Amino acid sequence: MPLASPESNSPPQSPPAAARETLAAYARWAALYDPIIGPICATGRRAAARAAGRCGRRILEIGVGTGLTFADYRPGTEVVGIDVSAEMIAVARHKAASGRFPQVRALLLMDAHNLDLPADDFDAVAVPFAITLMTSPERVLDECARVVRPGGEIVLVSHFGAEDGAAADLGRHLTRIGRAAGLCFDFPFSRLKRWAAARPDIELAERRRLAPFGVYTLARFRRTAASPARVPAAPPKG
Repeated sequence: MPLASPESNSPPQSPPAAARETLAAYARWAALYDPIIGPICATGRRAAARAAGRCGRRILEIGVGTGLTFADYRPGTEVVGIDVSAEMIAVARHKAASGRFPQVRALLLMDAHNLDLPADDFDAVAVPFAITLMTSPERVLDECARVVRPGGEIVLVSHFGAEDGAAADLGRHLTRIGRAAGLCFDFPFSRLKRWAAARPDIELAERRRLAPFGVYTLARFRRTAASPARVPAAPPKG
Protein backbone atom coordinates (compact mmCIF):
# COMPACT_ATOMS: atom_id res chain seq x y z
CA MET A 1 0.00 0.00 0.00
CA PRO A 2 1.49 3.42 -0.92
CA LEU A 3 2.22 6.15 1.59
CA ALA A 4 -0.28 8.35 -0.19
CA SER A 5 -2.69 8.17 -3.08
CA PRO A 6 -4.63 10.81 -5.05
CA GLU A 7 -7.77 9.95 -3.12
CA SER A 8 -6.00 10.23 0.23
CA ASN A 9 -4.94 13.79 -0.61
CA SER A 10 -8.54 14.94 -1.01
CA PRO A 11 -9.75 16.84 2.06
CA PRO A 12 -12.61 15.30 4.07
CA GLN A 13 -16.04 16.90 3.90
CA SER A 14 -16.45 20.19 5.78
CA PRO A 15 -16.74 19.34 9.51
CA PRO A 16 -19.06 20.90 12.09
CA ALA A 17 -17.99 24.07 13.90
CA ALA A 18 -16.57 22.28 16.98
CA ALA A 19 -14.51 19.98 14.77
CA ARG A 20 -13.23 22.93 12.76
CA GLU A 21 -11.96 24.46 16.00
CA THR A 22 -10.07 21.27 16.80
CA LEU A 23 -8.65 21.09 13.26
CA ALA A 24 -7.43 24.66 13.52
CA ALA A 25 -5.73 23.77 16.81
CA TYR A 26 -3.88 20.85 15.24
CA ALA A 27 -2.81 22.97 12.30
CA ARG A 28 -1.18 25.33 14.78
CA TRP A 29 0.33 22.44 16.79
CA ALA A 30 1.77 20.43 13.91
CA ALA A 31 5.28 21.89 13.90
CA LEU A 32 5.64 21.77 17.70
CA TYR A 33 3.66 18.62 18.43
CA ASP A 34 6.51 16.12 18.75
CA PRO A 35 8.75 17.93 21.26
CA ILE A 36 5.84 19.07 23.45
CA ILE A 37 3.27 16.27 23.29
CA GLY A 38 5.67 13.39 22.58
CA PRO A 39 7.07 13.02 26.12
CA ILE A 40 3.69 13.62 27.75
CA CYS A 41 1.95 10.83 25.82
CA ALA A 42 4.85 8.38 25.48
CA THR A 43 3.59 5.80 28.01
CA GLY A 44 0.09 5.76 26.57
CA ARG A 45 1.00 5.54 22.93
CA ARG A 46 3.50 2.72 23.56
CA ALA A 47 0.89 0.78 25.51
CA ALA A 48 -1.59 1.21 22.65
CA ALA A 49 0.94 0.04 20.05
CA ARG A 50 1.88 -3.03 22.11
CA ALA A 51 -1.74 -4.01 22.68
CA ALA A 52 -2.60 -3.57 19.00
CA GLY A 53 0.47 -5.56 17.93
CA ARG A 54 -0.58 -8.54 20.05
CA CYS A 55 -3.74 -8.84 17.94
CA GLY A 56 -1.92 -9.47 14.68
CA ARG A 57 0.00 -7.87 11.86
CA ARG A 58 -2.51 -5.52 10.20
CA ILE A 59 -3.12 -2.38 12.27
CA LEU A 60 -5.12 0.76 11.57
CA GLU A 61 -4.22 3.81 13.63
CA ILE A 62 -6.84 6.54 13.85
CA GLY A 63 -5.50 9.98 14.66
CA VAL A 64 -1.97 9.12 13.58
CA GLY A 65 -1.06 12.80 13.71
CA THR A 66 2.63 13.47 13.13
CA GLY A 67 3.56 9.80 13.40
CA LEU A 68 4.75 9.79 17.00
CA THR A 69 3.82 6.10 17.28
CA PHE A 70 5.80 4.88 14.26
CA ALA A 71 8.72 3.59 16.31
CA ASP A 72 6.38 1.96 18.85
CA TYR A 73 5.10 -0.67 16.41
CA ARG A 74 7.16 -3.83 16.26
CA PRO A 75 8.91 -4.92 13.04
CA GLY A 76 6.71 -7.07 10.83
CA THR A 77 3.51 -5.15 11.45
CA GLU A 78 1.70 -3.34 8.64
CA VAL A 79 0.38 0.00 9.86
CA VAL A 80 -2.12 2.19 8.03
CA GLY A 81 -2.48 5.61 9.64
CA ILE A 82 -5.23 8.13 9.07
CA ASP A 83 -5.80 11.67 10.27
CA VAL A 84 -8.18 14.48 9.41
CA SER A 85 -5.45 17.14 9.75
CA ALA A 86 -3.56 17.80 6.53
CA GLU A 87 -0.80 19.57 8.45
CA MET A 88 -0.27 16.61 10.79
CA ILE A 89 -0.31 14.06 7.97
CA ALA A 90 2.28 16.11 6.06
CA VAL A 91 4.69 15.79 9.00
CA ALA A 92 3.99 12.05 9.30
CA ARG A 93 4.60 11.49 5.59
CA HIS A 94 7.91 13.30 5.80
CA LYS A 95 9.00 10.94 8.59
CA ALA A 96 7.84 7.85 6.71
CA ALA A 97 9.66 8.95 3.56
CA SER A 98 12.95 8.63 5.46
CA GLY A 99 12.66 4.85 5.19
CA ARG A 100 13.22 4.35 8.93
CA PHE A 101 9.72 2.94 9.49
CA PRO A 102 9.06 0.13 6.98
CA GLN A 103 6.10 -1.03 9.09
CA VAL A 104 4.18 2.10 8.00
CA ARG A 105 2.41 1.09 4.80
CA ALA A 106 0.01 4.02 4.18
CA LEU A 107 -0.81 7.46 5.56
CA LEU A 108 -4.17 8.77 4.50
CA LEU A 109 -6.05 12.03 4.96
CA MET A 110 -9.40 10.65 6.09
CA ASP A 111 -12.31 11.32 8.45
CA ALA A 112 -12.65 8.56 11.04
CA HIS A 113 -16.43 9.02 11.05
CA ASN A 114 -16.57 7.62 7.49
CA LEU A 115 -13.66 5.28 6.84
CA ASP A 116 -13.05 4.62 3.16
CA LEU A 117 -11.63 1.21 4.04
CA PRO A 118 -12.91 -2.36 3.54
CA ALA A 119 -14.71 -4.30 6.25
CA ASP A 120 -12.93 -6.97 8.30
CA ASP A 121 -9.54 -5.79 7.05
CA PHE A 122 -7.52 -5.17 10.23
CA ASP A 123 -6.41 -7.23 13.20
CA ALA A 124 -6.58 -4.16 15.43
CA VAL A 125 -7.60 -0.51 15.34
CA ALA A 126 -5.54 1.73 17.64
CA VAL A 127 -6.99 5.08 18.69
CA PRO A 128 -4.43 6.75 20.98
CA PHE A 129 -5.52 10.08 22.48
CA ALA A 130 -8.18 10.76 19.84
CA ILE A 131 -11.57 9.25 20.70
CA THR A 132 -12.49 11.98 23.22
CA LEU A 133 -12.00 14.67 20.57
CA MET A 134 -14.28 13.17 17.93
CA THR A 135 -17.51 14.91 16.96
CA SER A 136 -19.36 11.58 17.32
CA PRO A 137 -17.23 9.02 19.18
CA GLU A 138 -19.93 6.36 18.83
CA ARG A 139 -19.95 6.77 15.06
CA VAL A 140 -16.16 6.42 14.97
CA LEU A 141 -16.31 3.29 17.12
CA ASP A 142 -18.94 1.82 14.81
CA GLU A 143 -16.55 2.36 11.92
CA CYS A 144 -13.72 0.79 13.91
CA ALA A 145 -15.91 -2.26 14.56
CA ARG A 146 -16.71 -2.50 10.86
CA VAL A 147 -13.12 -2.53 9.63
CA VAL A 148 -11.63 -4.79 12.34
CA ARG A 149 -11.96 -8.55 11.83
CA PRO A 150 -13.98 -10.80 14.16
CA GLY A 151 -11.67 -11.56 17.05
CA GLY A 152 -9.75 -8.33 16.49
CA GLU A 153 -9.69 -5.42 18.90
CA ILE A 154 -10.23 -1.69 19.15
CA VAL A 155 -7.52 -0.28 21.42
CA LEU A 156 -8.12 3.09 23.04
CA VAL A 157 -5.84 5.17 25.24
CA SER A 158 -6.93 8.50 26.66
CA HIS A 159 -7.66 10.52 29.75
CA PHE A 160 -11.27 10.01 30.83
CA GLY A 161 -12.97 12.56 33.04
CA ALA A 162 -14.69 12.06 36.36
CA GLU A 163 -18.36 11.12 36.15
CA ASP A 164 -19.67 13.48 38.84
CA GLY A 165 -18.79 15.78 41.71
CA ALA A 166 -16.23 18.56 41.89
CA ALA A 167 -13.74 16.69 39.69
CA ALA A 168 -16.32 16.46 36.90
CA ASP A 169 -17.05 20.20 37.21
CA LEU A 170 -13.33 20.93 37.00
CA GLY A 171 -13.01 18.72 33.92
CA ARG A 172 -15.80 20.58 32.14
CA HIS A 173 -14.21 23.91 33.00
CA LEU A 174 -10.79 22.81 31.75
CA THR A 175 -12.32 21.48 28.53
CA ARG A 176 -13.94 24.83 27.80
CA ILE A 177 -10.52 26.45 28.16
CA GLY A 178 -8.56 23.73 26.37
CA ARG A 179 -10.83 22.97 23.42
CA ALA A 180 -9.12 25.61 21.28
CA ALA A 181 -5.86 23.72 21.84
CA GLY A 182 -7.42 20.34 20.94
CA LEU A 183 -7.72 19.15 24.55
CA CYS A 184 -10.58 17.41 26.39
CA PHE A 185 -10.78 16.66 30.12
CA ASP A 186 -14.44 15.78 30.70
CA PHE A 187 -15.17 12.76 28.49
CA PRO A 188 -16.67 9.97 30.68
CA PHE A 189 -15.67 6.34 30.16
CA SER A 190 -19.31 5.36 30.76
CA ARG A 191 -20.08 6.68 27.29
CA LEU A 192 -17.85 3.97 25.78
CA LYS A 193 -19.41 1.32 28.00
CA ARG A 194 -22.88 2.30 26.79
CA TRP A 195 -21.72 2.05 23.19
CA ALA A 196 -20.34 -1.45 23.76
CA ALA A 197 -23.43 -2.57 25.70
CA ALA A 198 -25.65 -1.60 22.77
CA ARG A 199 -23.72 -3.85 20.37
CA PRO A 200 -23.97 -7.65 20.62
CA ASP A 201 -20.72 -8.02 18.64
CA ILE A 202 -18.52 -6.02 21.05
CA GLU A 203 -17.15 -6.85 24.50
CA LEU A 204 -14.88 -4.91 26.84
CA ALA A 205 -11.78 -7.09 27.11
CA GLU A 206 -9.66 -4.86 29.34
CA ARG A 207 -9.69 -1.53 31.12
CA ARG A 208 -6.71 -0.40 33.17
CA ARG A 209 -4.98 2.76 34.29
CA LEU A 210 -1.44 3.23 33.07
CA ALA A 211 1.64 3.92 35.18
CA PRO A 212 3.12 6.04 36.54
CA PHE A 213 0.24 8.20 37.78
CA GLY A 214 -2.89 6.59 36.36
CA VAL A 215 -3.78 9.69 34.37
CA TYR A 216 -4.33 7.68 31.18
CA THR A 217 -6.51 4.61 30.73
CA LEU A 218 -6.08 1.81 28.21
CA ALA A 219 -9.25 0.05 27.06
CA ARG A 220 -9.54 -2.90 24.69
CA PHE A 221 -12.85 -3.67 23.00
CA ARG A 222 -12.99 -7.03 21.20
CA ARG A 223 -15.19 -7.71 18.20
CA THR A 224 -16.75 -11.11 18.81
CA ALA A 225 -18.90 -11.59 15.69
CA ALA A 226 -19.95 -10.08 12.40
CA SER A 227 -20.77 -6.39 12.72
CA PRO A 228 -24.12 -4.87 11.66
CA ALA A 229 -24.37 -3.22 8.27
CA ARG A 230 -22.92 0.27 7.96
CA VAL A 231 -25.33 3.03 8.98
CA PRO A 232 -25.36 6.09 6.70
CA ALA A 233 -23.85 9.15 8.36
CA ALA A 234 -26.18 11.88 9.57
CA PRO A 235 -25.67 15.31 7.94
CA PRO A 236 -23.21 17.44 9.96
CA LYS A 237 -24.56 20.15 12.25
CA GLY A 238 -23.17 23.61 12.64
